[in-house]
Amino acid sequence: MEQELDYAEMLEIPVNTVNVVKKKGLNLFKRRTEKEQPQEEELKDMVVENVNERMGAYVYAEDVSDPPVEEKKKRFDWLNKDKGTIVLISELAAACALAVAIFLTNLFMPSSLINTFVGALGSGAPAAEPAYTDFTLTSVVSDFSDAEITVAENGVLSFTAEGAVYPVCKGKISSVTEKDGKYTVQIAHTSTFSSVITGLTQVYSANGTEVAANLPFGYSDGSGEVQVSMYDGETLLNCYKLSGEVPVWNS
Repeated sequence: MEQELDYAEMLEIPVNTVNVVKKKGLNLFKRRTEKEQPQEEELKDMVVENVNERMGAYVYAEDVSDPPVEEKKKRFDWLNKDKGTIVLISELAAACALAVAIFLTNLFMPSSLINTFVGALGSGAPAAEPAYTDFTLTSVVSDFSDAEITVAENGVLSFTAEGAVYPVCKGKISSVTEKDGKYTVQIAHTSTFSSVITGLTQVYSANGTEVAANLPFGYSDGSGEVQVSMYDGETLLNCYKLSGEVPVWNS
């Protein structure tokens, strides 16, 4: 114990606690009674008081326990570990916010500036429509029909025969009208190129229906003349001729 005291004096550090180890004595000596034996805490106090008296200094209590962990630092330590992940999460959050904003504006404000801008980016430049001469014309009657087709100088095709009637090329039916039991059908092939078929007895397809060149859309019972006219806007086209029963554009 004397060596421990000398070591404390060499360090010139005030002492507030020591460890006291009591060794058991030999059985040869008479043990003291419990009342005569000084308690361990009393020994510690005596040693501390002795050392501090020798130092002639004030005794400062020193907290030798582990310093408290700063919870605030621990909470945000992960922010410094992976900045790339943080940037990625931020970009994902911004993209989600933009998508939600576009959805809400599209739902409640379809004509808003952002919808117009996004629509312009998505659609790009509108595709140019094909000219009417880009379409390959087909026969308006079946290949097995005995109908004799003629073409007038003004470009109107006509025939009188019983059988199915076909469009001159693919398109969409834009109108169907009926008068005195005869039907007139207009087919839009582009926004400007169209055809008009009159004198039909029946029409198989309703207004707004897509039609194909190889599928019939109407029928004639042969009781009247069927006429087919083609237009570019309001202009009646006559720039084609017949090759057998098939109209062909003039080269």
